Amino acid sequence: MYYHGVKRILTLYIIREISSLFLLGIIIFTLVLLMGRLISLTDLVISHGVPLADIGRMILYLIPSFLVLTIPMAFLLAILLAFGRLSADNEIVVMKASGISLLQMMPPVIVCGILAVLLALGASTIGVPYCNSAFKELSAQVLKRNITATIREKIFWADIPGLVMYTDQYDEESHSLKGVIIHDGRNSERPMTIFARDGIVSGTAGNEALLLSLRNGSIHISDSDGLYRLVQFGEYNMTVGEKGSTAGIFRNELDMWISELQRRIDNPATSAVIRLKNIAELQSRFTFPFASLVFAVLAVPLGIQNRRAGKSGGFTVSMAIILAYYVLMSVARNIAEKGTFPPVFALWTPNLLFLLLGLYLLRMASLEKNIPVFSLKHIIGYFRRSS
Repeated sequence: MYYHGVKRILTLYIIREISSLFLLGIIIFTLVLLMGRLISLTDLVISHGVPLADIGRMILYLIPSFLVLTIPMAFLLAILLAFGRLSADNEIVVMKASGISLLQMMPPVIVCGILAVLLALGASTIGVPYCNSAFKELSAQVLKRNITATIREKIFWADIPGLVMYTDQYDEESHSLKGVIIHDGRNSERPMTIFARDGIVSGTAGNEALLLSLRNGSIHISDSDGLYRLVQFGEYNMTVGEKGSTAGIFRNELDMWISELQRRIDNPATSAVIRLKNIAELQSRFTFPFASLVFAVLAVPLGIQNRRAGKSGGFTVSMAIILAYYVLMSVARNIAEKGTFPPVFALWTPNLLFLLLGLYLLRMASLEKNIPVFSLKHIIGYFRRSS
């Protein structure tokens, strides 16, 4: 009875230690990633006069895509710091002296890892497609309301979702354009490049759409099969971002729901290149969230062995692991999209490799064997001695 009571107290103690650091890590990492987007969002307020309420909604729509990355990062750092502190304060030694082995300390860590996986899965499978589409729809509405302040002469700008546009001259009063070049990538299987001598930018009646009326130009179309077509036109109209619908907004595989990705994969008309990209995106929606569970196994032995380096050492180790993981995952995704290996095998390989490494290190730590953990100072010193 006493032993079970001690284990229950220990479980709650470890969960509390991890959860506080985990929440703090999510906030810090999300803010760091958000800083890069805040610059462009701030420019919308200062230069374009966009209301702060719309900017706040845009920030909320960006958060789920960041959480897919920051949740595993924060969870890894939380475990390293938590077990590093427990080891530095000799609490791990006291636990082992009380008859609690390292493996018996793992259940609360695994429970926290499962919760982190569920949070990341919710962000990747629900939050990302919904918020990405909502962000683009809101951007299109903001663009339509602030079109005069958005267009710049002699500058390539991509404020219209899915389009990159250039114009030699722009009249703010009449909204007329001259010397127009547009790359339309809304349909990834048939990207178009449009050249027009002049045109007009306006809104369509009754909705929040943006209408581009181009005159005297040509359309260059490249199909996914390698075919090229040239179309000359006297007048050509483009509608972007219809109100209440995302049909006029460029949506790639990052904006699609799981069911949409699966339908495109199963569709015989989908080209091989697009099918591989969709399969890679579908698998990534699950591989990234499950990294939290892999890090749960990997970080515990590293945190225990990293007692001397303290918090700075834990942060260095976590950054090294995260960098190695995401580089390996980027390589795996590139291989999957090229079709060199089956996408499922390629994208789950990084998780499998890190899980095997974590199990090996966990076994070494449970047998009281030292794990070599190199700090950044040791690595720099090694290269200095070598040179």
